[in-house]
Amino acid sequence: MNGLSPKRGLMIAAPRSGGGKTTLTLGLLRALADRGVRVAGAKSGPDYIDCAFHAAAARRDSVNLDSWAMPAALVSALAGGLSGELLIVEASMGLFDGAQEPAGATGASADIAAILGLPVILTLDVSGHAQTAAAIAKGCATYDPRIRIAGVVLNRVASERHRRLTAGAIEALGLPVLGVLPRQTDIALPERHLGLVQAAETADLDARLDALAGFVAAHVDLDRLTALAAPTRAGGERAALRPPGQRIAIARDAAFSFLYPHLLSGWRAAGAEIAFFSPLADEPPPVDADVCWLPGGYPELHAGRLAAASRFLDGLRRFAAHRPIHGECGGYMILGRALTDAEGVRHEMAGLLGVETSFQKRRMTLGYRRARLIADGPLGAKGEVRLGHEFHYATTTAQGDDPPLALAGDAYGSAEAPVGARRGLVSGSFFHVISEGAS
Repeated sequence: MNGLSPKRGLMIAAPRSGGGKTTLTLGLLRALADRGVRVAGAKSGPDYIDCAFHAAAARRDSVNLDSWAMPAALVSALAGGLSGELLIVEASMGLFDGAQEPAGATGASADIAAILGLPVILTLDVSGHAQTAAAIAKGCATYDPRIRIAGVVLNRVASERHRRLTAGAIEALGLPVLGVLPRQTDIALPERHLGLVQAAETADLDARLDALAGFVAAHVDLDRLTALAAPTRAGGERAALRPPGQRIAIARDAAFSFLYPHLLSGWRAAGAEIAFFSPLADEPPPVDADVCWLPGGYPELHAGRLAAASRFLDGLRRFAAHRPIHGECGGYMILGRALTDAEGVRHEMAGLLGVETSFQKRRMTLGYRRARLIADGPLGAKGEVRLGHEFHYATTTAQGDDPPLALAGDAYGSAEAPVGARRGLVSGSFFHVISEGAS
């Protein structure tokens, strides 16, 4: 992430999930990039899939910015490390949705807007109502004095009459309506159980992004919207997580792709070397690496191929005899004894940990984690705290006899409980680390 940091910025937000934030953000990024604007995207919150779409749309790097899992200085440093002249941050969930405390660090997108000084463009899904949208907009504009709603884009507008009623009521409040998106379903991006299908797997991604850009450019006043961008409070130096080694072997392919961009760039900036390898291509971790990292992803969709990848699995076992391996979520499952897929087929895995997991009976587990490490390992030293996020549908059918990796609580003050597992130089857990926390 090199180059001049963005000098001005905006946030695209909504009162709820599914309101049109992603459509508007991706359309704006591609449309502005096509105009020659040096625009960069970022995602508020821990969703690791969206950044790849931002990067593809803007043709520039994107990062996650999270007020619960990152101190404000790290948020500012990551935003300042992006290249470009204009920053567009896509909010998550509803604008004010997050944990109850601590104030200003709840994980809500409003916190990110406040930290960086970003005006907010509110995307309102007005299907099913008209003038009531003005009451929602007014509530959002007055709820949190730290932020400023600079304008509104209406989404899923049914007719000209619908537009007049809705836009008129909102503009009477003094809020400009910057665009009106009609109902349209043929430009939606494909989804699966963890959200959008990953950018690298999306067929005709450039064509889809071009279609979103055309749709947004036809219905939004781009000049008026970008003129509302304000100078960002971005910059500074702050590392998220110390590199786990000097030369880091990282699994990367369609089964292992959920690694936060800011971790990878931060490790490189700290002088670490990255060596990617593909388990789906039956590649073992490089023998000259001094640590191996298995990110999350979709191993359940490729369980048969991974179970049959003998060079990969044998390479993991040899690596683990002398050097550390850490697995997050999907990587954790691969390090275990077995993974049962959605059809109930059991697939033997590396057996480096005793855990067994299953997708036959799916159960969503979601939320922030504050984990205190029980022993030294790739994540850090005993007693240190790591902040992260957990999102998966797998269930644990057997934990095995391995001691836990950490004691973890959530963002709502739950009591610490054992999570993950460790055996010898191997460790893993379901949570994705985001940054170092205060011990």
